[in-house]
Amino acid sequence: MTDDRGPAKKPPMRDVLAEAAFGLFMERGFERTTVDDIVARAGVGRRSFFRYFPSKEDAVFPDHERCLADMTAFLAAAADGDPVATVCDAARLVLRMYAENPEFSVQRYRLTREVPGLRTYELSVVRRYERTLAGYLERRWAEDPDAAPDAALRAEVIAASVVAAHNNGLRSWLRSGGEGDAGAEVDRALELVRAVWGEADGRPVTPAPEPAPVTTSASTGEDEVIVMVARKGAPMWRVVQHIESALGGA
Repeated sequence: MTDDRGPAKKPPMRDVLAEAAFGLFMERGFERTTVDDIVARAGVGRRSFFRYFPSKEDAVFPDHERCLADMTAFLAAAADGDPVATVCDAARLVLRMYAENPEFSVQRYRLTREVPGLRTYELSVVRRYERTLAGYLERRWAEDPDAAPDAALRAEVIAASVVAAHNNGLRSWLRSGGEGDAGAEVDRALELVRAVWGEADGRPVTPAPEPAPVTTSASTGEDEVIVMVARKGAPMWRVVQHIESALGGA
């Protein structure tokens, strides 16, 4: 009996190289693995490696270029609506990429924690995601007369918040060994960002200015007593700032 399905399709060379590289990194360590080692295991020449990866570091993160392209396309196709909700949805594409292969993602996370150079490289990748989200937000707000004056600043701050929230939830899942629902913690963190920065009635929500503490003083002979009333939950640096101001003017 013959198999009508034909020969099995070979995996893309990029995937073959990435698998060979990561296997060696886990066996020998990142620093002790050379490009020659990688191409020998993959059964190809050095030229093939550098056709796909500029460096060993790139071979540890073979899927981020595709994810960045997916994110860019997603944002380009996004319909009108709350732009903050849109960038939160775009960030979930990164989570989906990690969740597709939990074992690899957890191993890569642990390797990255051990190799400072990989951590630096990872931060540069994170920054590219952040710039992509910020660029979308700035374009959305550039023509809005209410948002335009600080569109660039608002876009940078919110994009950084989205990335920080996403990474907080993602790393919690990775530290657990990839157990449980990868999206639960990320959704909770991103919902906080959306609640703070999202739009109401089609307009960006501007957080209400924090009320300044009220400071009064009363003199009793040689001593002067300063009493300050601050809103519950006011940050300690703000309270200290006003205390120092009051004392300086006493």
